[in-house]
Amino acid sequence: MYRMISSVLLAATVCCAFCGSAVAWPDRAVRIILPVPAGSAADFTARLIAERLSVRWAQPVVVDNRPGADGVIGVSSFVSGHDDHTLLFAISAVATVHAVQNEKLPYDPIEDLVPIAAVSEIVLAIAASDQSGIRSLEDMVRSARGAPGRLNWASSPGLPPFVFGAFTKGLGLEMEPVFYRDLSPALQDLGEGRLDVFVHALSVLMPQAQAGRLRLLAVASRQRAAAMSNLPTVTELGFSELVMEGLCGFFGSREMPVAVREKVAADVMAIANEPAVRDRLAAIGQTVHTGTSADFAEFLATNRERLMVLVRASGIPTLHK
Repeated sequence: MYRMISSVLLAATVCCAFCGSAVAWPDRAVRIILPVPAGSAADFTARLIAERLSVRWAQPVVVDNRPGADGVIGVSSFVSGHDDHTLLFAISAVATVHAVQNEKLPYDPIEDLVPIAAVSEIVLAIAASDQSGIRSLEDMVRSARGAPGRLNWASSPGLPPFVFGAFTKGLGLEMEPVFYRDLSPALQDLGEGRLDVFVHALSVLMPQAQAGRLRLLAVASRQRAAAMSNLPTVTELGFSELVMEGLCGFFGSREMPVAVREKVAADVMAIANEPAVRDRLAAIGQTVHTGTSADFAEFLATNRERLMVLVRASGIPTLHK
């Protein structure tokens, strides 16, 4: 009996010690690794959330940009760190598309990246060069059918090339995909008529559209974007197969205690749902999309399943072997 009571007391002591340490987290500076360059849409979001987390946690929250190799460099740095005071902030493609695009990675994108909390959806849009004569998605389809092989297209990396590729193959459209290592030349080519159709973040395309360098055809989401509420969605136009959903969110390491992940998730969700944060993200073409860690994990699993179908249907080669 004595041994049983001692065991219970010992377990309770260990549990309390663990809970206390979790509640006290963070007890030093927190680093957020971004596998994208400064100035990108994900970078803006990470810094906006980090600023408020620093106040909430009473500890410095430092954003560390580590771009390169389509995000692999930054993710590798995060995984190899084994630090429960380091978080990864990235688009969901690092845990979905990377598993398909890369035969060999220095980490397991499913096992090593533990979903903590989604923050926002970066709204993608489909744009056409003014010189292409395309004024709508129906125009694009009609033009592609009327002149097979004449039109070309490009997109940001991740899910878009597979979605758009599967779309063109499904309709029997002969549109030539163009792959860019750097998307800046793609914008220039679109403005000068060398590129006909481009799928990219709405926040990047908006200024170009306002300057008259391109024409926005639709947002590739289920709901209209607050930043351009007059722009229809692909679903409204009857092209629901062009929906491209990708979330930005936080990931933790396998070593991070569950209680800490839950704390981070709750704090991130509270901050993301602040009206001021929602408004700032909406202004740059993002939609707040929060939920539990389980919600984020389910989103990733569903998109991995969809991606496997799209890869086969698109004919787009996986780019990294």
